[in-house]
Amino acid sequence: MAPTSPASARRAGRRSPLATAALLVVGLLATGGAYALATTTTATAETTVASAQLIDEGGKLFAANCASCHGLDAEGTAAGPTLIGAGALAVDFQVGTGRMPMAASGPQAEVKPVQFTQEQIDAMAAWVADLAPGPAVPADRYIAGDGDAAIGAELFRINCAMCHNVAGAGGALTEGKWAPGLAGVDPVHIYGAMVTGPQNMPVFSDLNLTPEEKNDIITYLLYLEENPPVGGWDLGSLGPVSEGLFIWIFGLGGLVAVTIWLTAKSN
Repeated sequence: MAPTSPASARRAGRRSPLATAALLVVGLLATGGAYALATTTTATAETTVASAQLIDEGGKLFAANCASCHGLDAEGTAAGPTLIGAGALAVDFQVGTGRMPMAASGPQAEVKPVQFTQEQIDAMAAWVADLAPGPAVPADRYIAGDGDAAIGAELFRINCAMCHNVAGAGGALTEGKWAPGLAGVDPVHIYGAMVTGPQNMPVFSDLNLTPEEKNDIITYLLYLEENPPVGGWDLGSLGPVSEGLFIWIFGLGGLVAVTIWLTAKSN
């Protein structure tokens, strides 16, 4: 019997092995694409519902704890500024450090024990962020503290040391206000202070300090916490004021005491 030619096989309705493989690949791709589309749609719907619930919970917390000063719609009152456009980061900083709600009116909100859980803070932040666009909580890579401490030290000296002291120990400002010490402050709150500019602090936008440079500053502050001062007892890292006071009281006082003792011995 004569061998069957490819043309005869096609005419006889035989299918090439390559065609079978191609059909299997197309079928797998179609099935996988349909599954991915279905799961993505479901995940998106679940995320939307969760976000709506989070915002609703945040609105209730805001109405119960913040509306008396900031207004029911966060439009502001005589007792507190508007929060429209403040963003989630401002809420995370003010509430996450215990500054809000304020215990009493004063020149500056003081750091107090935090009154809400992080989940509740996130809910209020989501509600404020839903009102209008504003600064968002940064990605973890910008608050990881793994930047360049040397660059961060230079940036801190240029932009922050005049108020917070070169060692981040804080200092007094005008009209009863003060620049707080930065030791032990959560990196996300340091970032939030730079972006939102609370109290007398200026706002450092990404045009002033990029997110990477802010991370360098955080790295420098963490370095100060983890490494003791090389000069010995730092006396609170308050600079020449505390050092000069120490010399006047203990140094000169010691000299006077020794002088009196020597005089008494000679008599």
